[in-house]
Amino acid sequence: MIPIKTPSEIEKMRAAGDLASQVLNEVAERIAPGVTTGELDEYAGKLIADAGAKSAFLGYRGYPAHLCISVNEEVVHGIGGPRRINYGDVVSLDCGVNLNGWIGDTAATLPVGIIQPEVERLLRITEETLEGSLKFAVAGRRLGDLSNYIEEQVVRAGFSVVREFVGHGVGRKLHEEPQIPNYGRKGSGPKLKAGMTLAIEPMVNLGRPEVRILEDDWTVVTRDGLPSAHFEHTVLITNGQPEVLTWRRKTLLR
Repeated sequence: MIPIKTPSEIEKMRAAGDLASQVLNEVAERIAPGVTTGELDEYAGKLIADAGAKSAFLGYRGYPAHLCISVNEEVVHGIGGPRRINYGDVVSLDCGVNLNGWIGDTAATLPVGIIQPEVERLLRITEETLEGSLKFAVAGRRLGDLSNYIEEQVVRAGFSVVREFVGHGVGRKLHEEPQIPNYGRKGSGPKLKAGMTLAIEPMVNLGRPEVRILEDDWTVVTRDGLPSAHFEHTVLITNGQPEVLTWRRKTLLR
């Protein structure tokens, strides 16, 4: 069953989504050459605690960090540590917070200085695909329509979607029904209804779609070693236009 949130529960989801976006934006401001991913994670932990919330990731199935911080060829679930960020890197921040028992979940991939044109295009296409998918996040549409749109846009641009990891419902739990693949068939899947809250998150590779997991049992990397991009919003399905609960300015403004 896909949970349907009540009006009072939606208000709590709005607050959690807003906090997740604030934390992501403030941590993003700290990204610079020479900064370690561990320092970014520590700062995120402080921001979350100061807001009276908890990380939705720390301790989840044993995950050891407040954020997922993934650099370059790391797709998702990167763990903050001694790795220093370099000029020309791309850094994915995935932030999940638990505020008063409700989850906000959002992600963005950010350039560090000037990056290679094809990598900048990867980030732009991934973010625009997430934005474009929202026109399918409406009551009465099938989930497969949204998934199919993401796949078609990515493949048309010459990139590939990660198939092993998917978006998901979100609410009281970090992962609720339904699963939201970034690929699919039009007209398939459950019908969307007002009150559903979905974490839509395209994960797009510059090269081939295959990934592997490192020895830390968490960090997912591209098998070909080429960069990956990840953008995510928590979205509320309504009887009209969807409401983005983790709204923020676009990463690439041009």
